[in-house]
Amino acid sequence: MQHQISEGRFASFIERIGLPPTLFLGFVGLLFFMIGDGVESGYIAPYLADHGAGSDSRAAIVISVYGLMVTLGSWLSGALSETWGPRRVMWLGLAIWGVFEVLFLAVALGTENYVLMLICYGIRGLGYPLFAYGFLVWVLAASPARRLGSAVGWFYFAFTGGLPTLGSLLASGTEPIIGEYTTLWLSLGIVITGGLLALIGLRGVSGGDRLAPHSTTTGQSLVASIAIAFQNPRVGLGCVIRIINTAPQFGFLVFLPTIFSDDLGFGTSGWLRLVFIVGASNIFANLIFGIVSDKIGWHRTLRIFGCLGCAVSSLLLYFLPQTFGAYWVAALCAALFGITLAGFTPISVLMSLMAPEKKGNAIAVLNLGAGAATFVGPLIVAVFLGLIGAGGVTIIFAGLYVVAALCVHWLTLPPESQEIVEKGLSLSDLDVETHHVIDHHDNNTTVTGDASR
Repeated sequence: MQHQISEGRFASFIERIGLPPTLFLGFVGLLFFMIGDGVESGYIAPYLADHGAGSDSRAAIVISVYGLMVTLGSWLSGALSETWGPRRVMWLGLAIWGVFEVLFLAVALGTENYVLMLICYGIRGLGYPLFAYGFLVWVLAASPARRLGSAVGWFYFAFTGGLPTLGSLLASGTEPIIGEYTTLWLSLGIVITGGLLALIGLRGVSGGDRLAPHSTTTGQSLVASIAIAFQNPRVGLGCVIRIINTAPQFGFLVFLPTIFSDDLGFGTSGWLRLVFIVGASNIFANLIFGIVSDKIGWHRTLRIFGCLGCAVSSLLLYFLPQTFGAYWVAALCAALFGITLAGFTPISVLMSLMAPEKKGNAIAVLNLGAGAATFVGPLIVAVFLGLIGAGGVTIIFAGLYVVAALCVHWLTLPPESQEIVEKGLSLSDLDVETHHVIDHHDNNTTVTGDASR
Protein backbone atom coordinates (compact mmCIF):
# COMPACT_ATOMS: atom_id res chain seq x y z
CA MET A 1 0.00 0.00 0.00
CA GLN A 2 2.80 2.42 0.94
CA HIS A 3 4.53 1.59 -2.36
CA GLN A 4 1.37 2.46 -4.29
CA ILE A 5 1.04 5.75 -2.39
CA SER A 6 4.67 6.63 -3.19
CA GLU A 7 4.13 5.82 -6.86
CA GLY A 8 0.98 7.94 -6.88
CA ARG A 9 2.77 10.90 -5.31
CA PHE A 10 5.65 10.59 -7.76
CA ALA A 11 3.28 10.45 -10.75
CA SER A 12 1.41 13.45 -9.39
CA PHE A 13 4.65 15.41 -9.00
CA ILE A 14 5.80 14.47 -12.50
CA GLU A 15 2.48 15.59 -13.93
CA ARG A 16 2.58 18.90 -12.06
CA ILE A 17 5.90 19.83 -13.64
CA GLY A 18 4.53 19.09 -17.11
CA LEU A 19 5.97 15.62 -17.72
CA PRO A 20 3.53 12.95 -18.94
CA PRO A 21 4.02 10.23 -16.25
CA THR A 22 3.68 7.35 -18.74
CA LEU A 23 6.52 8.80 -20.85
CA PHE A 24 8.87 9.61 -17.96
CA LEU A 25 11.39 6.84 -18.67
CA GLY A 26 11.36 7.87 -22.32
CA PHE A 27 12.59 11.35 -21.39
CA VAL A 28 15.26 9.93 -19.08
CA GLY A 29 16.40 7.51 -21.78
CA LEU A 30 16.47 10.32 -24.35
CA LEU A 31 18.70 12.40 -22.06
CA PHE A 32 21.20 9.54 -21.72
CA PHE A 33 21.05 8.79 -25.45
CA MET A 34 21.79 12.43 -26.34
CA ILE A 35 24.57 12.68 -23.73
CA GLY A 36 26.25 9.73 -25.43
CA ASP A 37 25.69 11.24 -28.86
CA GLY A 38 27.06 14.61 -27.71
CA VAL A 39 30.28 13.28 -26.16
CA GLU A 40 32.19 13.63 -29.43
CA SER A 41 30.81 17.03 -30.46
CA GLY A 42 33.68 19.07 -29.03
CA TYR A 43 36.59 17.16 -30.57
CA ILE A 44 35.47 14.82 -33.37
CA ALA A 45 36.59 17.05 -36.27
CA PRO A 46 40.25 17.46 -35.19
CA TYR A 47 40.32 13.83 -34.05
CA LEU A 48 39.28 12.68 -37.55
CA ALA A 49 41.90 14.96 -39.12
CA ASP A 50 44.61 13.33 -37.01
CA HIS A 51 43.40 9.74 -37.40
CA GLY A 52 42.79 9.02 -41.06
CA ALA A 53 41.18 12.06 -42.65
CA GLY A 54 44.57 13.71 -43.09
CA SER A 55 43.45 17.35 -43.02
CA ASP A 56 40.81 19.65 -41.57
CA SER A 57 39.12 20.00 -44.96
CA ARG A 58 38.79 16.23 -45.42
CA ALA A 59 37.46 15.93 -41.88
CA ALA A 60 34.96 18.67 -42.71
CA ILE A 61 33.71 16.56 -45.62
CA VAL A 62 33.03 13.66 -43.24
CA ILE A 63 31.14 16.02 -40.92
CA SER A 64 29.18 17.44 -43.88
CA VAL A 65 28.12 13.96 -45.03
CA TYR A 66 27.08 13.25 -41.45
CA GLY A 67 25.02 16.46 -41.42
CA LEU A 68 23.22 15.52 -44.63
CA MET A 69 22.31 12.13 -43.18
CA VAL A 70 21.06 13.80 -39.99
CA THR A 71 18.75 15.96 -42.13
CA LEU A 72 17.53 12.87 -43.99
CA GLY A 73 16.97 10.98 -40.75
CA SER A 74 15.09 13.95 -39.29
CA TRP A 75 12.64 13.85 -42.18
CA LEU A 76 12.32 10.06 -42.18
CA SER A 77 11.62 9.96 -38.45
CA GLY A 78 8.26 11.66 -38.92
CA ALA A 79 7.31 10.04 -42.21
CA LEU A 80 8.10 6.50 -41.05
CA SER A 81 6.38 7.03 -37.69
CA GLU A 82 3.10 7.35 -39.56
CA THR A 83 3.14 3.77 -40.88
CA TRP A 84 5.73 2.00 -38.71
CA GLY A 85 4.92 3.71 -35.42
CA PRO A 86 7.39 5.75 -33.32
CA ARG A 87 8.42 2.66 -31.36
CA ARG A 88 9.84 0.85 -34.42
CA VAL A 89 11.46 4.04 -35.68
CA MET A 90 13.23 4.48 -32.35
CA TRP A 91 14.45 0.86 -32.40
CA LEU A 92 15.77 1.42 -35.92
CA GLY A 93 17.58 4.58 -34.84
CA LEU A 94 19.17 2.83 -31.87
CA ALA A 95 20.26 -0.12 -34.02
CA ILE A 96 21.79 2.11 -36.72
CA TRP A 97 23.65 4.19 -34.13
CA GLY A 98 25.02 1.16 -32.34
CA VAL A 99 26.02 -0.96 -35.34
CA PHE A 100 27.67 1.78 -37.36
CA GLU A 101 29.41 3.27 -34.32
CA VAL A 102 31.03 -0.12 -33.69
CA LEU A 103 32.08 -0.31 -37.36
CA PHE A 104 33.32 3.28 -37.25
CA LEU A 105 35.41 2.74 -34.11
CA ALA A 106 36.67 -0.80 -34.69
CA VAL A 107 37.14 -0.80 -38.46
CA ALA A 108 37.25 2.72 -39.92
CA LEU A 109 39.27 4.38 -37.16
CA GLY A 110 41.11 1.17 -36.38
CA THR A 111 42.53 1.06 -39.92
CA GLU A 112 42.40 4.87 -40.45
CA ASN A 113 40.49 4.23 -43.68
CA TYR A 114 39.02 7.51 -44.94
CA VAL A 115 36.39 5.95 -47.22
CA LEU A 116 35.11 3.77 -44.40
CA MET A 117 34.96 6.85 -42.18
CA LEU A 118 32.72 8.56 -44.70
CA ILE A 119 30.45 5.53 -44.95
CA CYS A 120 30.23 4.45 -41.31
CA TYR A 121 30.13 7.86 -39.68
CA GLY A 122 27.80 9.16 -42.36
CA ILE A 123 25.23 6.36 -42.02
CA ARG A 124 25.43 6.62 -38.24
CA GLY A 125 24.05 10.15 -38.74
CA LEU A 126 20.65 8.58 -39.38
CA GLY A 127 20.59 7.12 -35.88
CA TYR A 128 20.00 9.93 -33.44
CA PRO A 129 17.27 11.79 -35.39
CA LEU A 130 15.34 8.53 -35.95
CA PHE A 131 15.50 7.80 -32.23
CA ALA A 132 15.01 11.31 -30.86
CA TYR A 133 12.47 12.68 -33.31
CA GLY A 134 10.63 9.38 -33.36
CA PHE A 135 10.18 9.91 -29.63
CA LEU A 136 9.02 13.48 -30.29
CA VAL A 137 6.22 12.13 -32.48
CA TRP A 138 5.34 9.73 -29.66
CA VAL A 139 5.27 12.61 -27.16
CA LEU A 140 2.98 14.63 -29.43
CA ALA A 141 0.67 11.66 -29.94
CA ALA A 142 0.38 10.53 -26.31
CA SER A 143 0.45 13.76 -24.28
CA PRO A 144 -2.77 15.56 -23.27
CA ALA A 145 -3.29 18.38 -25.75
CA ARG A 146 -3.53 21.02 -23.02
CA ARG A 147 -0.04 20.04 -21.79
CA LEU A 148 1.66 19.62 -25.15
CA GLY A 149 3.77 22.75 -24.70
CA SER A 150 5.16 21.47 -21.41
CA ALA A 151 5.82 18.02 -22.86
CA VAL A 152 7.67 19.43 -25.88
CA GLY A 153 9.61 21.75 -23.56
CA TRP A 154 10.80 18.72 -21.59
CA PHE A 155 11.70 16.96 -24.84
CA TYR A 156 14.02 19.78 -25.90
CA PHE A 157 15.34 20.09 -22.34
CA ALA A 158 16.49 16.44 -22.53
CA PHE A 159 17.61 16.75 -26.16
CA THR A 160 19.75 19.89 -25.84
CA GLY A 161 20.79 19.02 -22.30
CA GLY A 162 22.54 15.96 -23.71
CA LEU A 163 23.67 17.28 -27.10
CA PRO A 164 26.03 19.02 -26.75
CA THR A 165 25.97 20.37 -23.20
CA LEU A 166 26.32 17.40 -20.82
CA GLY A 167 27.92 15.29 -23.53
CA SER A 168 30.76 17.78 -23.99
CA LEU A 169 31.06 18.22 -20.23
CA LEU A 170 31.42 14.46 -19.76
CA ALA A 171 34.07 14.30 -22.49
CA SER A 172 36.04 17.12 -20.84
CA GLY A 173 36.29 14.96 -17.73
CA THR A 174 36.99 11.55 -19.32
CA GLU A 175 39.32 12.56 -22.16
CA PRO A 176 42.30 13.45 -19.92
CA ILE A 177 41.87 10.18 -17.98
CA ILE A 178 41.01 7.50 -20.55
CA GLY A 179 41.81 9.28 -23.82
CA GLU A 180 39.76 10.37 -26.81
CA TYR A 181 39.37 6.95 -28.44
CA THR A 182 38.20 5.16 -25.27
CA THR A 183 35.84 8.07 -24.59
CA LEU A 184 34.17 7.32 -27.94
CA TRP A 185 33.60 3.72 -26.82
CA LEU A 186 32.18 5.05 -23.57
CA SER A 187 29.71 7.14 -25.54
CA LEU A 188 28.48 3.98 -27.29
CA GLY A 189 27.69 2.40 -23.93
CA ILE A 190 25.79 5.49 -22.78
CA VAL A 191 23.74 5.60 -26.00
CA ILE A 192 22.81 1.92 -25.75
CA THR A 193 21.90 2.33 -22.08
CA GLY A 194 19.68 5.34 -22.79
CA GLY A 195 18.05 3.73 -25.80
CA LEU A 196 17.17 0.52 -23.98
CA LEU A 197 15.96 2.43 -20.92
CA ALA A 198 13.56 4.43 -23.06
CA LEU A 199 12.24 1.61 -25.22
CA ILE A 200 11.87 -0.95 -22.43
CA GLY A 201 10.37 1.68 -20.15
CA LEU A 202 7.81 2.64 -22.80
CA ARG A 203 6.46 -0.86 -23.37
CA GLY A 204 2.68 -0.79 -23.53
CA VAL A 205 2.46 3.02 -23.58
CA SER A 206 -0.07 4.36 -26.09
CA GLY A 207 1.08 6.45 -29.05
CA GLY A 208 3.99 4.22 -30.01
CA ASP A 209 2.26 2.17 -32.69
CA ARG A 210 1.11 2.92 -36.22
CA LEU A 211 -0.45 6.38 -36.54
CA ALA A 212 -1.76 6.35 -40.12
CA PRO A 213 -4.80 4.42 -41.42
CA HIS A 214 -3.98 0.81 -42.32
CA SER A 215 -4.67 1.57 -45.96
CA THR A 216 -1.67 3.96 -46.06
CA THR A 217 1.57 2.42 -47.29
CA THR A 218 5.06 3.52 -46.30
CA GLY A 219 5.67 4.88 -49.79
CA GLN A 220 2.50 6.92 -49.62
CA SER A 221 3.53 8.27 -46.23
CA LEU A 222 6.93 9.35 -47.56
CA VAL A 223 5.29 11.19 -50.46
CA ALA A 224 2.68 12.68 -48.14
CA SER A 225 5.37 14.01 -45.82
CA ILE A 226 6.42 16.34 -48.65
CA ALA A 227 3.02 16.89 -50.26
CA ILE A 228 1.40 17.94 -46.97
CA ALA A 229 3.35 21.21 -47.05
CA PHE A 230 1.50 22.11 -50.27
CA GLN A 231 -1.85 20.44 -49.55
CA ASN A 232 -2.06 22.08 -46.13
CA PRO A 233 -0.54 25.58 -46.52
CA ARG A 234 -0.54 26.08 -42.76
CA VAL A 235 1.94 23.22 -42.40
CA GLY A 236 4.10 24.70 -45.16
CA LEU A 237 4.02 28.06 -43.39
CA GLY A 238 5.02 26.35 -40.15
CA CYS A 239 8.04 24.91 -41.97
CA VAL A 240 9.04 28.42 -43.08
CA ILE A 241 8.77 29.68 -39.50
CA ARG A 242 10.94 26.76 -38.33
CA ILE A 243 13.59 27.70 -40.90
CA ILE A 244 13.56 31.30 -39.66
CA ASN A 245 13.85 30.02 -36.08
CA THR A 246 17.51 28.94 -36.33
CA ALA A 247 18.72 30.21 -39.74
CA PRO A 248 20.13 33.40 -38.13
CA GLN A 249 21.81 31.31 -35.44
CA PHE A 250 23.73 29.35 -38.07
CA GLY A 251 24.35 32.55 -40.03
CA PHE A 252 25.84 34.27 -36.99
CA LEU A 253 28.32 31.40 -36.67
CA VAL A 254 29.81 32.48 -40.00
CA PHE A 255 30.79 36.07 -39.14
CA LEU A 256 30.41 36.64 -35.38
CA PRO A 257 33.50 34.56 -34.42
CA THR A 258 35.76 37.03 -36.22
CA ILE A 259 33.96 40.06 -34.80
CA PHE A 260 33.98 38.89 -31.19
CA SER A 261 37.36 37.17 -31.26
CA ASP A 262 39.39 39.72 -33.25
CA ASP A 263 37.53 43.02 -33.64
CA LEU A 264 36.34 43.19 -30.02
CA GLY A 265 39.41 41.40 -28.66
CA PHE A 266 37.63 38.67 -26.72
CA GLY A 267 39.75 35.92 -28.28
CA THR A 268 38.70 32.46 -29.39
CA SER A 269 38.09 31.27 -25.85
CA GLY A 270 35.89 34.29 -25.18
CA TRP A 271 33.81 33.55 -28.26
CA LEU A 272 33.44 29.88 -27.31
CA ARG A 273 32.20 30.89 -23.88
CA LEU A 274 29.55 33.04 -25.57
CA VAL A 275 28.46 30.04 -27.65
CA PHE A 276 28.16 28.02 -24.44
CA ILE A 277 26.07 30.79 -22.85
CA VAL A 278 23.65 30.73 -25.79
CA GLY A 279 23.25 26.95 -25.47
CA ALA A 280 23.02 26.83 -21.69
CA SER A 281 20.39 29.56 -21.50
CA ASN A 282 18.42 27.89 -24.27
CA ILE A 283 18.22 24.55 -22.43
CA PHE A 284 16.31 25.85 -19.44
CA ALA A 285 14.32 28.36 -21.47
CA ASN A 286 12.94 25.50 -23.60
CA LEU A 287 11.45 24.00 -20.46
CA ILE A 288 10.12 27.32 -19.15
CA PHE A 289 8.53 28.42 -22.41
CA GLY A 290 6.99 24.98 -22.88
CA ILE A 291 5.18 25.35 -19.56
CA VAL A 292 4.39 29.05 -20.12
CA SER A 293 2.89 28.34 -23.56
CA ASP A 294 0.32 26.00 -22.00
CA LYS A 295 -0.70 28.83 -19.68
CA ILE A 296 -0.83 31.87 -21.99
CA GLY A 297 -1.26 30.19 -25.38
CA TRP A 298 1.01 28.59 -27.96
CA HIS A 299 0.47 31.28 -30.61
CA ARG A 300 1.12 34.13 -28.18
CA THR A 301 4.29 32.53 -26.84
CA LEU A 302 5.61 31.85 -30.34
CA ARG A 303 4.80 35.34 -31.62
CA ILE A 304 5.94 37.46 -28.66
CA PHE A 305 8.78 35.56 -27.00
CA GLY A 306 10.00 33.61 -30.04
CA CYS A 307 9.62 35.75 -33.16
CA LEU A 308 9.60 39.29 -31.77
CA GLY A 309 11.93 38.34 -28.93
CA CYS A 310 14.53 37.03 -31.40
CA ALA A 311 14.10 40.12 -33.60
CA VAL A 312 15.16 42.28 -30.65
CA SER A 313 17.80 39.95 -29.18
CA SER A 314 19.52 39.38 -32.55
CA LEU A 315 19.96 43.13 -32.98
CA LEU A 316 21.23 43.49 -29.42
CA LEU A 317 23.65 40.58 -29.86
CA TYR A 318 25.43 42.38 -32.68
CA PHE A 319 25.07 46.09 -31.94
CA LEU A 320 25.33 46.38 -28.12
CA PRO A 321 28.78 44.73 -27.78
CA GLN A 322 29.94 46.93 -30.68
CA THR A 323 28.78 49.99 -28.77
CA PHE A 324 30.06 49.19 -25.28
CA GLY A 325 32.90 46.74 -26.00
CA ALA A 326 32.46 45.01 -22.64
CA TYR A 327 32.42 41.22 -22.39
CA TRP A 328 29.65 41.17 -19.79
CA VAL A 329 27.41 43.04 -22.22
CA ALA A 330 28.10 40.42 -24.91
CA ALA A 331 27.41 37.64 -22.38
CA LEU A 332 24.04 39.13 -21.41
CA CYS A 333 23.07 39.55 -25.07
CA ALA A 334 24.12 35.94 -25.83
CA ALA A 335 21.97 34.69 -22.93
CA LEU A 336 18.98 36.73 -24.12
CA PHE A 337 19.37 35.36 -27.66
CA GLY A 338 19.48 31.78 -26.37
CA ILE A 339 16.39 32.39 -24.22
CA THR A 340 14.34 33.90 -27.04
CA LEU A 341 15.30 31.09 -29.42
CA ALA A 342 13.44 28.81 -27.01
CA GLY A 343 10.32 30.89 -27.56
CA PHE A 344 9.86 28.87 -30.75
CA THR A 345 9.19 25.69 -28.71
CA PRO A 346 5.39 25.77 -29.41
CA ILE A 347 5.94 25.44 -33.19
CA SER A 348 6.20 21.65 -32.72
CA VAL A 349 2.86 21.63 -30.90
CA LEU A 350 1.13 23.74 -33.54
CA MET A 351 2.51 21.66 -36.41
CA SER A 352 1.11 18.45 -34.94
CA LEU A 353 -2.27 20.04 -34.18
CA MET A 354 -2.61 21.64 -37.63
CA ALA A 355 -2.61 18.17 -39.18
CA PRO A 356 -3.78 15.85 -36.37
CA GLU A 357 -4.52 12.97 -38.72
CA LYS A 358 -1.02 13.22 -40.23
CA LYS A 359 1.02 14.41 -37.26
CA GLY A 360 4.03 12.29 -38.22
CA ASN A 361 4.12 13.83 -41.69
CA ALA A 362 3.72 17.31 -40.23
CA ILE A 363 6.67 16.73 -37.91
CA ALA A 364 8.67 15.41 -40.89
CA VAL A 365 8.11 18.77 -42.60
CA LEU A 366 9.08 20.56 -39.39
CA ASN A 367 12.32 18.58 -39.23
CA LEU A 368 13.03 19.42 -42.86
CA GLY A 369 12.76 23.07 -41.87
CA ALA A 370 15.26 22.50 -39.07
CA GLY A 371 17.69 20.95 -41.54
CA ALA A 372 17.16 23.67 -44.13
CA ALA A 373 18.01 26.33 -41.56
CA THR A 374 21.58 25.02 -41.39
CA PHE A 375 22.29 26.24 -44.92
CA VAL A 376 19.75 29.06 -45.36
CA GLY A 377 21.45 31.13 -42.65
CA PRO A 378 24.99 30.83 -44.06
CA LEU A 379 23.57 31.37 -47.59
CA ILE A 380 22.09 34.73 -46.57
CA VAL A 381 25.47 35.69 -45.14
CA ALA A 382 27.28 34.60 -48.31
CA VAL A 383 24.97 36.68 -50.52
CA PHE A 384 24.67 39.87 -48.46
CA LEU A 385 27.75 40.18 -46.23
CA GLY A 386 29.91 41.72 -48.96
CA LEU A 387 27.11 44.07 -50.04
CA ILE A 388 25.76 45.48 -46.76
CA GLY A 389 28.17 44.27 -44.10
CA ALA A 390 27.62 42.36 -40.88
CA GLY A 391 25.27 44.99 -39.46
CA GLY A 392 23.09 44.86 -42.57
CA VAL A 393 22.92 41.06 -42.46
CA THR A 394 21.88 41.24 -38.79
CA ILE A 395 19.06 43.61 -39.72
CA ILE A 396 17.92 41.12 -42.38
CA PHE A 397 17.84 38.38 -39.75
CA ALA A 398 15.80 40.60 -37.42
CA GLY A 399 13.42 41.37 -40.30
CA LEU A 400 12.91 37.66 -40.93
CA TYR A 401 11.85 37.21 -37.32
CA VAL A 402 9.30 40.00 -37.72
CA VAL A 403 7.95 38.28 -40.85
CA ALA A 404 7.67 35.05 -38.85
CA ALA A 405 5.68 36.90 -36.17
CA LEU A 406 3.20 38.05 -38.82
CA CYS A 407 2.93 34.52 -40.23
CA VAL A 408 1.92 33.07 -36.85
CA HIS A 409 -1.53 34.62 -37.39
CA TRP A 410 -2.29 32.00 -40.07
CA LEU A 411 -1.28 28.96 -37.99
CA THR A 412 -4.91 28.24 -37.13
CA LEU A 413 -6.11 24.89 -35.78
CA PRO A 414 -8.83 22.75 -37.41
CA PRO A 415 -12.05 22.08 -35.41
CA GLU A 416 -11.07 18.55 -34.38
CA SER A 417 -7.83 19.81 -32.83
CA GLN A 418 -9.70 22.53 -30.98
CA GLU A 419 -12.08 19.92 -29.62
CA ILE A 420 -9.21 17.69 -28.52
CA VAL A 421 -7.69 20.63 -26.63
CA GLU A 422 -11.02 21.65 -25.04
CA LYS A 423 -11.70 18.11 -23.80
CA GLY A 424 -8.17 17.62 -22.49
CA LEU A 425 -7.57 14.61 -24.75
CA SER A 426 -4.48 13.61 -26.71
CA LEU A 427 -3.93 13.33 -30.45
CA SER A 428 -4.03 9.53 -30.13
CA ASP A 429 -7.75 9.98 -29.35
CA LEU A 430 -8.38 10.93 -32.99
CA ASP A 431 -9.58 7.97 -35.06
CA VAL A 432 -7.41 8.28 -38.17
CA GLU A 433 -9.76 6.04 -40.15
CA THR A 434 -12.88 8.22 -39.62
CA HIS A 435 -11.39 11.52 -38.42
CA HIS A 436 -13.64 11.31 -35.33
CA VAL A 437 -12.56 12.48 -31.89
CA ILE A 438 -13.00 9.65 -29.40
CA ASP A 439 -13.69 10.79 -25.84
CA HIS A 440 -12.83 7.79 -23.68
CA HIS A 441 -13.89 9.57 -20.51
CA ASP A 442 -17.59 9.74 -21.29
CA ASN A 443 -17.71 6.95 -23.88
CA ASN A 444 -18.85 9.49 -26.43
CA THR A 445 -17.64 9.68 -30.02
CA THR A 446 -18.02 13.11 -31.54
CA VAL A 447 -18.03 13.58 -35.31
CA THR A 448 -16.09 16.67 -36.24
CA GLY A 449 -15.84 16.29 -39.99
CA ASP A 450 -12.93 15.83 -42.36
CA ALA A 451 -9.69 16.50 -40.53
CA SER A 452 -7.83 17.22 -43.76
CA ARG A 453 -9.36 20.64 -44.29
